[in-house]
Amino acid sequence: MTTTRKQYSPKFKAKVAVEAIRGERTLSQLASQFHVHPVQIGQWRKTALEQLADLFLDGRKSKPSGAEVEKDALYEEIGRLKVELDWLKKKVGLLD
Repeated sequence: MTTTRKQYSPKFKAKVAVEAIRGERTLSQLASQFHVHPVQIGQWRKTALEQLADLFLDGRKSKPSGAEVEKDALYEEIGRLKVELDWLKKKVGLLD
């Protein structure tokens, strides 16, 4: 007999986490209302509080974009390939 885990939507998790953050009810009361284990609600609340500050980050001072990271990786690969090519030329004897 196989059992599958329940998967909750992000919208549902957010709803439960907001209720937990409000603190109007205990985790046990929320657990019985939403049919979720109190520990799970506590984890969702903790995650929500940790990630809440990221919502208000200044977009102008964000981390390097994907294009910049990719560009750096490509330059690194070009350098590595150039070194390999020079070594192969030297090994073959094409380079004086």
